[in-house]
Amino acid sequence: MSRTVIAPPSVTVPNVPLSPGVAYENLVFVSGQLPIDPATGLLVEGISAQTKASLDNLRTVLEAAGASMQSVLKTTVFLKNMDDFGAMNAVYAEAFATEPPARSAIEVARLPKDALVEIEAVAARVK
Repeated sequence: MSRTVIAPPSVTVPNVPLSPGVAYENLVFVSGQLPIDPATGLLVEGISAQTKASLDNLRTVLEAAGASMQSVLKTTVFLKNMDDFGAMNAVYAEAFATEPPARSAIEVARLPKDALVEIEAVAARVK
C-alpha cells in the first residue's frame, strides 16, 4: 500500500515540513488547518470567521483527496482561548449539521501565526 500527499494549490502551507493531507488506503489525514484566506494568504479576523476559514480549508483538502465533510470521522479543534468555544461551536455546528464526527477541543497556549483556532481531521474516502 502506498500513501498519497494531498496538497491543493489553494491551501497555504507554512514553511514547515508537513503536508496539508495524506491519504492512505481509504483514510485521509488532514493536518491542522489555519484560518488563512487562500485569496490573500492572511489570517481572517475573529473567532467565528477564523473557524469558518479553517473549516473551508479543511473541506478543500478533503475534497482534493476524494473525501468530504460528511465522511469526516474525527476532528481535533485547537483553541487559543476556551472562552471562544461557544462561538467556534456555533460555526462548527453549521459545517457538521447532521451526524457530526467525534471531536476533541483543546485549549493551547499559542497557535501558528497567532491564530485563534486550528482544526485537523481524519476522514474516509468516498468510494
